[in-house]
Amino acid sequence: MSVSGEQEFATEVAASVAHCFATITAFEQYPQWFSGIERAAVLERHADGYGKRVDFSINLTIRSIRYVLAYQYEKPTRLTWRSVDGDVESVEGSYRFEKLAPQRTRVTCRQAISLGFWIPGPIRRLLERNALEQSVREFKAAAEAAAQRSTTEKRGTGGGRRKTEEGRGKKQRT
Repeated sequence: MSVSGEQEFATEVAASVAHCFATITAFEQYPQWFSGIERAAVLERHADGYGKRVDFSINLTIRSIRYVLAYQYEKPTRLTWRSVDGDVESVEGSYRFEKLAPQRTRVTCRQAISLGFWIPGPIRRLLERNALEQSVREFKAAAEAAAQRSTTEKRGTGGGRRKTEEGRGKKQRT
């Protein structure tokens, strides 16, 4: 990456590589799990349906900014992005997914940002680091929740239906 101030944060996620990749590429869902993102809209898609250019609006506390990222993929283990439009001078980054076990993935996010407006160096680095760590932690929670929902659905939607039917039967007898 050519942008200065690159940050990296890694964590283990209790989800498969496939769940991690599906979560990170569901851009329209970002505002539901990433607290800083106010809006995410896919402007253009690759032939395989994955987002190619995505427009984001985020709240940085000190101000809201808009930017468009262009994405490239190495399915399902890596995606990279770079800014192509918006209020920030430059953003470059990547997510890498490494299988540790069937439902355990090491997730590494690297990102470098040049905001294009002045913030004192120590404050800027702290904001960048905190934002990166927070976004990865929020991603982790979203990926683990998706994996848990998938596991629960596979285990027995039929069992849930029987309980519902039994409950209805009891109500009708009363």
